Amino acid sequence: MAEVVWAAPGRVNLIGEHTDYNDGYVLPFALDRHTVVRANRLDRPTWTVTSQGMAETVTFDLTTPVTGWAAYVAGVVWALREAGHEVPGARLEISSDVPTGAGLSSSAALESAVLGALVDLGGLNVPTADRPALAQRAENHYVGVPCGIMDQSASILSRAGHALLLDCRTLETEHIPFDSELLVIDTRAPHQHADNEYALRRQTCESAAATLGLKALRDVADLDAALAALDDDVVRRRVRHVVTENRRVLDTVAALRRHDLSTVGTLMTASHASLRDDYEVTVPELDTAVEAALAAGALGARMTGGGFGGCVIALLSEDTDPTRVADRVKAAFADRGFTEPAFIPAAASAGAHRLS
Repeated sequence: MAEVVWAAPGRVNLIGEHTDYNDGYVLPFALDRHTVVRANRLDRPTWTVTSQGMAETVTFDLTTPVTGWAAYVAGVVWALREAGHEVPGARLEISSDVPTGAGLSSSAALESAVLGALVDLGGLNVPTADRPALAQRAENHYVGVPCGIMDQSASILSRAGHALLLDCRTLETEHIPFDSELLVIDTRAPHQHADNEYALRRQTCESAAATLGLKALRDVADLDAALAALDDDVVRRRVRHVVTENRRVLDTVAALRRHDLSTVGTLMTASHASLRDDYEVTVPELDTAVEAALAAGALGARMTGGGFGGCVIALLSEDTDPTRVADRVKAAFADRGFTEPAFIPAAASAGAHRLS
């Protein structure tokens, strides 16, 4: 095969934030924004990468260390080879309408599209169910970002019109019907110390689990007893968020099954409050967007993604005018002197797929 074109979406996480690396539950869905990779086969083990909006062309071989944006591509090549696959050399042309730095997993979309293209181009035997772990391995061990498996799973496994319930311990998935209207609010708040703070939150959770004699915070059965066994207030708050957020994911699934959007909205708003007060990963722009969306009639609103900037999602009823919500948020941002936000109507889309 000489050429293939693959697309992979960004994702929105409906609920379940910072639970993935604690072996918990998450409920993302694929966004109708995609990274597209056009891959042409080369007859040598060399990869040349160009990307829309990037001036540089990056070429690497099996001995070349790669940094920067192209490391996500090189990481996929590395992960496939580590898994024993003969990866074809290729020229890769990348374009994307997934916003970068907005917490919508543009990196997972890139990894997933590159992975699909290289697997297809080389006729490699990599079942779809195994691909999220390969893409995560590329990001964890090559790029050096200690992310969980949620983003790659959402980008690869999602189904149109559904949210993806993922058990991050067993990797079992279930597609939950979800066709409600969401408004994604890109606050355009610059990410501040996001990588270091993310790593610190993860380390704190792992240390707390070890103190409690547990494999992960997913295993906390009695929250009150766990909190009483911890002597640091910050650690207690981090644990409380993870445990209650896992419960909110399962409660949201139950509410979706009975078409109870009011309860879904309440759970989303409670999630944001927990992320703000217990996990401390929000910033003023995120909090302002949530407050304004709720004041405009949204059923619920919360930050989505790792935090410290990025996006808010607002759940709208059939009677809620998205323009009214957007105008209320824009006015609140103007009052606070924030950069004007952007808005993306969101519907649950399909995961990574071949275009040609």
